[in-house]
Amino acid sequence: MKRVTIGTNYVGLVFKNGKLKRVLTEGNYWIVFGETIEIHNMALAYNAKTDLDVLLQNSDFAGLLNVIEVDDNELVLVYSHKNFKNVLAAGRHAIWKGLSDYTFIRVNTSQIEIDAAIDKNLLEKAPLLNYIRAYKVDSFEKALLFIDGKFERIMEPGNYAYWKNSTAVQVFKSDMRQLNMEITGQEILTKDKAQLRVNFNVQYKVTDIIKALMENKEFDKQLYVLVQLALRECIGMMTFDELMESKEKIVGQLMTITAGKFDVLGVKIVSCGLKDIILPGDIREIMNQVLVAEKRAQANLITRREETASTRSLLNTAKLMEDNSMLYKLKEMEYVEKIAEKINNISLSGSGQLVDQLKQIFVK
Repeated sequence: MKRVTIGTNYVGLVFKNGKLKRVLTEGNYWIVFGETIEIHNMALAYNAKTDLDVLLQNSDFAGLLNVIEVDDNELVLVYSHKNFKNVLAAGRHAIWKGLSDYTFIRVNTSQIEIDAAIDKNLLEKAPLLNYIRAYKVDSFEKALLFIDGKFERIMEPGNYAYWKNSTAVQVFKSDMRQLNMEITGQEILTKDKAQLRVNFNVQYKVTDIIKALMENKEFDKQLYVLVQLALRECIGMMTFDELMESKEKIVGQLMTITAGKFDVLGVKIVSCGLKDIILPGDIREIMNQVLVAEKRAQANLITRREETASTRSLLNTAKLMEDNSMLYKLKEMEYVEKIAEKINNISLSGSGQLVDQLKQIFVK
């Protein structure tokens, strides 16, 4: 015989010839010859070596267990003392009752929608995270929800979670902010056959996410081609000189050509413009020569204008001096003064007046 002690929250299973004979709870007991005992801690997970169905034939043993049957399309959430503890998937599960107060919530996962009664915070915890599909739509986005390939609804910004099952769930998102598109390196012939390379810039926004994502495939690439073709058509209708003189007209012509086509894509053009015009080397050299010639012509015109004004001023001065001898004398003294500033030494002789002597120096 052997004496055993069963502690609090422990249970002893006494077997004889492989069959469960007794179930021992807290207390002291004698085990006779031929009997074996298994002692289990009911605070831990159930882990018996004998088949559960065999053990459940003993009513005392069955009273110590919570036996949960979970179907294929179900999950059971296990709470201990009102705190989430574990998730039970399809199958039969046994949990010791012991001193813990267990509650079980059974959920149907055949539908993708998660019951609102389930705390959303649990969906981020590891035991439950493996059974859900989570999607996040940022504050600057919208999304389209497809279930089994069928459009369901537009998803506004937020966090979404669905049960993971055989139902196919797809989420397609689009950025609703103002977006930028660069159309670069476009080699285009003008009306007069001048070959140019231009860079064009477009700012746009998605206004209808259903048209953009569901009714059009890769709407941004279609937008690129649409603007590209319209730009080529606009420049192709203008000569090189017209293009250089009125580049701002391209935007108006482009919007006229594409009227209504952007709405089909579900987008709106906020602004656009010609960013760069890159000329071939020979045309660039000719343009520089034309610019230099224009600047020289302008400089010559200004010079002639100034010469004419100066001559007119001299003529007016001459007329005034002709009519006024005193003014003539003052002008004469002014020039004598200017000349005298450039002379270091002046020698005077005789008893004549100083001004008359200076005058004799400069007058034959």
